[in-house]
Amino acid sequence: MEIVESTVELGGRAIRIAHPPSADELIDESAFEHEEFLPYWAELWPSALVLATVVSEAPLAGKRVIELGCGLALPSIVGSLGGADVLATDWSPDALVFAARNARLNGAAIEVARLAWGMPELPDGRFDLVLAADVLYERRNVAELLALLPRLGDEVLLADPGRPALAAFIEGAAPEWEVESTAEAGLPRGGLYRLRRRAA
Repeated sequence: MEIVESTVELGGRAIRIAHPPSADELIDESAFEHEEFLPYWAELWPSALVLATVVSEAPLAGKRVIELGCGLALPSIVGSLGGADVLATDWSPDALVFAARNARLNGAAIEVARLAWGMPELPDGRFDLVLAADVLYERRNVAELLALLPRLGDEVLLADPGRPALAAFIEGAAPEWEVESTAEAGLPRGGLYRLRRRAA
């Protein structure tokens, strides 16, 4: 597989991200037919850039953080460099290979683990912060994510470019979570969403 490298300036640091030159070239028709799998992980999406920027400004030293659908793991790497104990998760084993590679490129100590949202097995313990960037590709992702988040932690940062499923997710989250949204220049049709669990 050919690999190229991009550099992102964040928080006074130059973050190096290795990735395939084109996600389209990785499409496997048999994998798509089996589980509608597309290599979303292989691109550095605007939502990941926005989320990583917010993470770079957050006081995360000593915090336990998990990223869902980490892809190339830019937010995870930035969180680790900020002192957080980070677990980067994705459904795709290829994504986890690149997440670990990118962490090494930047001297970041992250752990990686495969996580399908419907899996009964979850990482041990709870997290101070859950990160997710552009994970609501399909309407079916909404129910899975809403069921998963309370099992992981009480605070979530989600960046989304305005996917069609976003509105359903925000509506579904409202009974259990306080949701604050922030407009972001890099996400003109979406934004950054901070979710905090409501007190029982």
